[in-house]
Amino acid sequence: MNESNKTEISPEKLEEQEIDLIELAQKVWSGRKLIFKACGVAAVIGIVVGISIPKEYSTSVTLAPETSSKTSSGNMGALAAMAGINLNSSSGEDALSPELYPDIVSSTPFLTDLFNVKVATKDGALQTTLYTYLDKHQKSPWWSAALSAPFKALGWSLSLFRDEPKQEAQSRLNPFSLTQDQANIAQQLSRRITVSIDKKTGVTTLTVMMQDPLISAALTDTVMCSLQNYITEYRTNKARHDLAFTEKLYKEAKHNYYTAQQKYAYSADGNLNVVMQSFRAEQERLQNEVTLAYGVYNQVAQQLQMAKAKVQEITPVYTVVQPATVPLRPVKPNKIMIIIGFVFLAGIGSVGWILFIKDLLKGRRKRPADATK
Repeated sequence: MNESNKTEISPEKLEEQEIDLIELAQKVWSGRKLIFKACGVAAVIGIVVGISIPKEYSTSVTLAPETSSKTSSGNMGALAAMAGINLNSSSGEDALSPELYPDIVSSTPFLTDLFNVKVATKDGALQTTLYTYLDKHQKSPWWSAALSAPFKALGWSLSLFRDEPKQEAQSRLNPFSLTQDQANIAQQLSRRITVSIDKKTGVTTLTVMMQDPLISAALTDTVMCSLQNYITEYRTNKARHDLAFTEKLYKEAKHNYYTAQQKYAYSADGNLNVVMQSFRAEQERLQNEVTLAYGVYNQVAQQLQMAKAKVQEITPVYTVVQPATVPLRPVKPNKIMIIIGFVFLAGIGSVGWILFIKDLLKGRRKRPADATK
């Protein structure tokens, strides 16, 4: 009995569903003019929005850092690379692995060092520092100015009732204590610079996005050099300190050797015909001091050469796979996708109005009329 009832009911449900779909399609078709008008207006709005958004140009460079892998761990490194793990970054002599490069670039000292970099637009109309360019020469869509106008007016009104703080000169930049404007510029610059690392190969990709193509390319090259210098300085820091200390010892040993040699020469020249045992003892002592000083001097000189070779050995070498070039086309805004998005939302909204919202409003209007009857 249950199976027969199911077979009897299911065709009716299917017919009701088919009827409902046909009715919905008829409603949508009857309101096609509204849909076309909404999509047309949305397309125009999308064009206006796409034109209003400032252009952004992106420049990328690719660096292949020098890797030193030991023969004993070569097989394990190859297997780890297949699994997406880089053993060289975790088992290196220093703690500065490539995974820390994005944190280095986004750090406050690194960003503030870029504030005074000289930049120039492609048309040559503007030549200033990066800080001034980001602070006063950035384009924004018209609606951002409209939305911020009430807040600016409120801030101007409140500033009339309080004393104006003394503004410090930009040359007195202190990364330890930034002003609000400097912190905003540093945060904006951090969003425009991105660093990605390929964990399998260790290849570093640096990307900078700016509103001018020439500034984007020039700043990318500057950030790349700054990052290389930072890494080189970090990795060679201990070796350079050792080299400076060895140079100091070398100068002292050289001075002691020359002084002892000069004393021995003066003593020998002043007592050529003297055969006293006290003179011979003094001359032998001075000669031993010269020999000892020369041994120390010779040993320190060898250590100095080894320290210089050590600095050169641990200095990282980066191969620029893809250098910075001036971009020809902007990456933002994508006007086609903006127009498609607006048209799609307008189509969905108009269909929802025809199928649901319009009938809902009609039902609410009929209810008060029925109640009065």
